[in-house]
This record gives sequence, C-alpha cells and structure tokens, in this order.
Amino acid sequence: MSAAAEAQLPAPWRITQRRQDTPDVFTWVVTPLGDGGIRCAPGQFNMVYAYGIGEVPISIAGVDGDGALQHTIRAVGSVTRALAGLAAGTVIGLRGPYGSAWPLEAAAGGDLVIVAGGLGLAPLRQAIVQVLAQRERYGRVCILYGTRTPADVLYGGELAAWAAHRDVEFAITVDRASAGWGGEVGVVTRLVARAGFDPERTTALVCGPEIMMRFTAEALLRRGVAPAAIHVSLERNMKCAVGYCGHCQLGPHFICRDGPVLPWPRLAGLLEVPEL
Repeated sequence: MSAAAEAQLPAPWRITQRRQDTPDVFTWVVTPLGDGGIRCAPGQFNMVYAYGIGEVPISIAGVDGDGALQHTIRAVGSVTRALAGLAAGTVIGLRGPYGSAWPLEAAAGGDLVIVAGGLGLAPLRQAIVQVLAQRERYGRVCILYGTRTPADVLYGGELAAWAAHRDVEFAITVDRASAGWGGEVGVVTRLVARAGFDPERTTALVCGPEIMMRFTAEALLRRGVAPAAIHVSLERNMKCAVGYCGHCQLGPHFICRDGPVLPWPRLAGLLEVPEL
C-alpha cells in the first residue's frame, strides 16, 4: 500500500469520556492509541469512523494538553446515531485533521466577533478557547450565540465563564423561550446589530445553519464590516475529505479541501441558490 493510501486509513482512538449535552447532541473526549496523536488548528475537522458502519465529518471542538480531542456530534443519520450508542471505552477510527482553519493570526490586533447558531458553536469552541487564552492579542471580543430553545444550549458551564469574563461581550438568544428563561428571545442577527465592535477593524467568524450564516453576513455588512473580513464555516456531505469524490462541491469549491472555513466573498450568492 502506498504512503498516500495508508494516510487515508482511520487510526484507532478510544472514547475516554462521553457527555450527553442535549437530547440529540453528545460530546466525546477521545485519545489516541499508541502514537496516533494529531496537530490541528481551530476550525478543522476529522473524519470519524464507526467500524463496520461508516464515517462522517465532525468538527474538532477542542484539544486538550495531553493530546485528547473533543468532538460534539448531533445524532441525525445512520452513522451518527450509531456513534451516539457507543460508550466510553469503545475504540473508533479517526483520520485527519482536514480543511482550513479560522484566521485567528490575521485577526490579531483588531476586534473579533464570533457568531454561532445552534451546533455551530462546536466548530467555534476551540477558537474561543484560544482567543480567551491569548486575550491580550485582540481588541474587543464579542461572542454572540443563538439556538432554538433553552434546552438546546451547548456548553452551559463554559458559556457562564465566557459571560463572566471581564474583557468579553457575551450575548445569547433563543428562538423560542420556555418557562424560566429570562434572557433574549429572537434570531441571533439581532445581537449583531447592537454588539460593541468597530466595523473597520473587525474580523467575524460565523458558523451555523446556512440560512443563519447568510443573514448574519448581511447584518455584519450593514454594520460596515468588510466582506473579506467575514469568514464562515460550511458543512456539506463530505465523503473523502480530500477533494476527490465531489460530494461536497458548492459551485467551484470543494468544501472538504477549500473549506470548511471560507471568506464571504468566495461564497456570496452561492448560498442563495437552492440547487447548490
């Protein structure tokens, strides 16, 4: 077998922790068996393999100091439902990391706006952790999070810590409130309109459902953020992860190879075409 082909084989990793975040979303901590650790950047993804069933692309939600990774997964298809049934101690396959990363280095020195919708917080979590650990490198930092209901909120304990951070503007909203919810109600784009950042020196990182990202980009543009300073992360039907199979093509782009993080000018108009 060639070295290129061998590199595409999943390496064995063990699930060392499993947490149920919401009724259909769970988080794993996985550690490599042997010397199978990886180096990755915020925004990249892995292909996660359930032996005998199949594999799916999952964003890397966190990296621990000992080489362990976090993956937050929604059980929505045959493979992810199979992953949801695996207990701590199970060995799964992993290959990666793949894809482009959030432009945190380029954003240094300016303001940073991070906008997440629903499970879109997972691909942004590692970026948020890194930014807060290097807080002095950035100007104003705004974290804006919207989700369907209070029951769908992810990373509750971490959200509280981010909200309490003295140098971070944090806001959360839900589409539909429930009993006991005393916070904002409405779409996340409403938070963009009043967030405290300087549009002329802002980099925006956006992840969530495609319609949410389109309206968020429009809200940022209305505030005066430069199109090239808006970056979004897309999720498409990725199969090979290296741009060979074409399953994840969006216009001229292969999301697994060219993305998942892309600047808005490369996507403007594409997300409005239903056939794509």
